[in-house]
Amino acid sequence: MTEWNPDIIPDERPLSLLGWVRAMLRLAGLATVIYGLMLVLVLARLIELPFGKHPVSPLVVQLACKISLRILGLEIKLVGTPMTQNGALVCNHCSWLDILTLNSAAKVFFVSKSEVSKWPVIGLIARTTHTVFIERKSSQARVHKSQFERRLIQGDRLLFFPEGTSTDSRRVLPFKSTLFAAFFEQHLAENMWIQPTSLIYRAPKGEDVRFYGWWGEMAFAPHFLMTLATPKSGGVEIVFHDPVRVADFKDRKALAHHCETEVRAGLERAMNCAG
Repeated sequence: MTEWNPDIIPDERPLSLLGWVRAMLRLAGLATVIYGLMLVLVLARLIELPFGKHPVSPLVVQLACKISLRILGLEIKLVGTPMTQNGALVCNHCSWLDILTLNSAAKVFFVSKSEVSKWPVIGLIARTTHTVFIERKSSQARVHKSQFERRLIQGDRLLFFPEGTSTDSRRVLPFKSTLFAAFFEQHLAENMWIQPTSLIYRAPKGEDVRFYGWWGEMAFAPHFLMTLATPKSGGVEIVFHDPVRVADFKDRKALAHHCETEVRAGLERAMNCAG
């Protein structure tokens, strides 16, 4: 695997007239889906309100994300099955697109950095879909732990990115163990499971293999428009590894290490198979 410097990002490239037309048409399609999602979610949440759980709304989000990916021209390939146990999925973080790709494949609630709530389009989706927003500060660890516990107790299956940042989609960074701590609470550990999940993006033919990667100081708008404007289809493979029981690990660091190993192996296997 090649060395990577997160401070070096691709130059922004101008869109052709045809690219702008394609981007605006796709943007109109996405806006229709997203605002339609908001209306349907309001009705779903009203249905769910008396139960204190969310059995319906994740299905609405899943359908909307599948339609959005079709609009973007991304083909999805699933390997394995999303777990049905209580707990969380953990995944490598490649792009803002991860919100769409993973929501299309599994009924989950994302854990995301607080800045995401302010992003155009993606921020609206994240807020609407009941995302757990956190600040990446050690002083907030206790607050985050309480947030996790509350959502896990009410039966929400979470998804978070232990790397803490996105990459060029071609590697897995060391997993931070902090967010695993909530699962080791005595009243939770016996019934909590974690499923490592590998995310592998395939660039459109003729494009840089890192086409869908979004990292470092890359601006959101140019990358978003470039994705909308591309005439060729790309793809993403989602590999669901075997879920593991939290209680089978001695502590959060051991669990984080296991998940990191599984996720990295899944990415490397897929990239090697692709040649």
